[in-house]
Amino acid sequence: MNQDLKIIVDFIVLAVLYIFFYNRWQERGRAKLIVNTLMYLYVSLVLYITLLPVITSLPYIFNHPYIPMNMTPFVDYIHGRGDALRQIILNVIMIIPFGFLLPIVKKQSMFSCIYKTFLFSLGIELLQPLINGLRSSDITDVITNTIGGLLGYLFYLLFKPVIRRMLSGLK
Repeated sequence: MNQDLKIIVDFIVLAVLYIFFYNRWQERGRAKLIVNTLMYLYVSLVLYITLLPVITSLPYIFNHPYIPMNMTPFVDYIHGRGDALRQIILNVIMIIPFGFLLPIVKKQSMFSCIYKTFLFSLGIELLQPLINGLRSSDITDVITNTIGGLLGYLFYLLFKPVIRRMLSGLK
């Protein structure tokens, strides 16, 4: 099966899941629906970049060796390998929206937001080599993603008054 078709299967499942949540979110008001939809679209995009295709890969997850996570932080950067600095910056940027949207979706303390960002990143990193034998996982990605979540939360704090006004206008 071609790669695009495999990803379409996952997006169909994501669309069905969205329909399932849509009614719940809509009942809570227009603001909740918009914020939850934004978070759902964002997480779907992150999954597309990091994990997809998942469903069509499930029958083959044990057909390749699982390569454990690289546990030496910033080893690629330290040794000047490839585009390590670019990857670090992109990992930080990719998760900023998560840290920004999470406290809007549900009130969070900074610690809670950082912890959930860490778990989100760790989950992705542990699943990548399981789903696709060509992917690897790296502690640097977990660290930089968590930093991105923290930056997102700080942006949320900075824009909190504006966000509240915008959301109160949507009710």
